[in-house]
Amino acid sequence: MSTQNTRLGIMLMVMTTMVFSIQDGLSRHLAGEYNVYLVLMIRYVFFAIFALAIVQVSTGSLKKGLRTAYPILQPLRGVLLIVETALLVYAFTVLGLIESHAVFTSYPLIVAALSGPILGEKVGWRRWTAIGIGFVGVLIILQPGGHVFSLTAIIPLAAATIFALYSLLTRYVSRKDSASTSMAWSALVGAICATAVGVFYWEPMAPSDWVFMLGLCVFGMLSHWMLIKCYEVAEASAVQPFAFLQVGFVSLIGLFFFGETLEQRVIIGGSIILAAGLFTLLRERAKAKA
Repeated sequence: MSTQNTRLGIMLMVMTTMVFSIQDGLSRHLAGEYNVYLVLMIRYVFFAIFALAIVQVSTGSLKKGLRTAYPILQPLRGVLLIVETALLVYAFTVLGLIESHAVFTSYPLIVAALSGPILGEKVGWRRWTAIGIGFVGVLIILQPGGHVFSLTAIIPLAAATIFALYSLLTRYVSRKDSASTSMAWSALVGAICATAVGVFYWEPMAPSDWVFMLGLCVFGMLSHWMLIKCYEVAEASAVQPFAFLQVGFVSLIGLFFFGETLEQRVIIGGSIILAAGLFTLLRERAKAKA
């Protein structure tokens, strides 16, 4: 792959993290005004329409595009993603964007830890050391035993764990299924699950908030489209470290739009997690090249 393509991929990844951050900010606002189930239902219905349209264009047939070699794992991926999204959006409302994302950033470490038992990959002592150091950062943020600790602090960690499982299953099904097929299954199953629950929690929305909801859906579709394009022009191992920039963008949104504070424990713990996560990703890239 050429250097020009790699640079384009990095640029797309940076832009994608910015769009994802705006999406999270909109989710934070809407979930603070309305119930999470309603927000997820509308968001996932639009996501499903977008994903199915991508499949239709890329394969010429929805039936062909949805054909999978993993009829159990693909629906399971969809369920995991909608549960993870629900937990993370709820965490935004009770913990804020900054603290939620600081903990959620640990998911690459969980992926590395679980890649052995799930994918049969070998995890060496260097990556195990990085995983251990990263979770020290998580403990610094969560402060177990501290007077401010509560069960709600575990929510983003649970979301990170579920997303790690989703990521590992995505790697597994990619052995036979295309990226568009996997995205379509995630969106379709997520929309079905979100609608099955959200329809019972429907509530009227203010006209101004429908503008925010439309923005959430548009940014959601745009972010996934940009991510697909990013991985089309550059290797995942080359661009993935730049996904950590989302923590910075989200922190700025939390500070300036939601009046959140950047506490010292979050700065220290988050920095440790970021460093450990970057080392893990770079180590995987070096092993892949070797």
